[in-house]
Amino acid sequence: MKEIRDKEFGGERPLFESHDLRLVNVTITDGESGIKECSNIEADHCKFYGKYPLWHVRGSRITNCYFAPGSRSAIWYSQDMVMKDCVIDGPKFFREMENLQLENVTINDADETFWGVRGLKIHNVHLHDGTYPFMFSEDIFVDGLESDSKYVFQYCKNVEIHNANIVTKDSFWECENVTIYDSTIDGEYLAWHSKNVRLVNCHLAGEQLLCYAKDLVLENCTFAPACDRMFEYSYVNADIRGAITNIKNPASGRIVADAIGSVTIDENIKGPADCQIIVRT
Repeated sequence: MKEIRDKEFGGERPLFESHDLRLVNVTITDGESGIKECSNIEADHCKFYGKYPLWHVRGSRITNCYFAPGSRSAIWYSQDMVMKDCVIDGPKFFREMENLQLENVTINDADETFWGVRGLKIHNVHLHDGTYPFMFSEDIFVDGLESDSKYVFQYCKNVEIHNANIVTKDSFWECENVTIYDSTIDGEYLAWHSKNVRLVNCHLAGEQLLCYAKDLVLENCTFAPACDRMFEYSYVNADIRGAITNIKNPASGRIVADAIGSVTIDENIKGPADCQIIVRT
């Protein structure tokens, strides 16, 4: 493997069609497509300032690197990438990719990040600001996520999440096959129009959560006091620990809680309208 150290590259496509290349303390300055149509690339302690620096890269390991705000849309159409111990300040990262792993990565402008990624593994990742991260992605495994980005995990499939703290709204909309363990999700309109979502040992906050859902399961979950109009038109099997403030017009299933503030069943309920609502004794 060829190694380049302590160099700067700028302009258009300075390392185009490079293969079997290790970059150490290299800076990609203003310009476009610094590392494009490349394979077997390693970058350690590098800095990226120009646009689109890593497109169509097959096999890469990115460690201890910094991506500046100007490096927007930096990593698209690439496969088999591992990124560790990096800081990203640019938006619209990671599009149309396969087999992407991130560990100890901070993304400070997560706008439209992780779109159309197939095979995503995340460990100890922080997302800040921005909208719609993870949209249209599938086969996702997360262990350790802190996020205050809006509208996370929409239109995703096959998702497993552990130890997440997510502050958002409209999250997990129209998702399918999602399991979330030991996590906190704070934000309105959680998992509307979803299919096969399971929450285990989670704490939920926000209004009108978990509506229009099918095959929804909650195990040993808790709710904040402000949660109301829950489970409207959903097919749900829920074991709730502690109290829930208000349940409204669930379509079917079984809901058990230690205490229930109120239940709203009115003329607008949708069939089969046979949900069992039980206060645990």
